[in-house]
Amino acid sequence: MSHFITTTKKTKELTKLFRNNIWKLYRLLENVILEKDPQFATELMKELNEILEIDIKLSTTFHL
Repeated sequence: MSHFITTTKKTKELTKLFRNNIWKLYRLLENVILEKDPQFATELMKELNEILEIDIKLSTTFHL
């Protein structure tokens, strides 16, 4: 199944569109395909975690 959301919004607004149209239906997803650069995807996930109040705790390996 595919869902397409066409928008010119910035990351914060796109994150809200994602939450309102995709997350509410499926929760955790296996794949998200974005036609943007990797930094955009990283920013999108940061914003989504913030909106959903998910506290990310990085492992100590990440900090080395």
